[in-house]
Amino acid sequence: MTTDVRPFHLAIPVHNLKTCRQFYRDTLGCEEGRSSDHWADFNFFGHQLVIHYKPKENAEELHTNAVDGKAVPIPHFGVVLDWDVFKAFAERLRSQNMSFIIEPYVRFEGEMGEQATMFFYDPAGNALEFKAFKDIGQLFSK
Repeated sequence: MTTDVRPFHLAIPVHNLKTCRQFYRDTLGCEEGRSSDHWADFNFFGHQLVIHYKPKENAEELHTNAVDGKAVPIPHFGVVLDWDVFKAFAERLRSQNMSFIIEPYVRFEGEMGEQATMFFYDPAGNALEFKAFKDIGQLFSK
């Protein structure tokens, strides 16, 4: 596993720029960077996330895959956090009455790849997953 990880850049569509700006800034605690009336950059846990305004289209059918007995939304994105940061972040979201798709829980407890995970939607319907590994060295373990 490489330890020289560079920040990723991800641009996602949102049909409600003002609401999503508040969500990423105030709910998730991401610092807002450069922005305009059509997009905004955020420091997404050390990575560059850009929300771009895109008019709302007809509702797409949501797709999920069964993982660990739960319906995981596809597509989704997120960040792998440190174990203690994950716990504190999950509590912060709970205190803000986050509506989780999948509540924070631990998968593979006591096994290879033990990890905490949680899923929720942003106000534009983009699915996010945050996770943490008990041993980050097992991130890519089989």
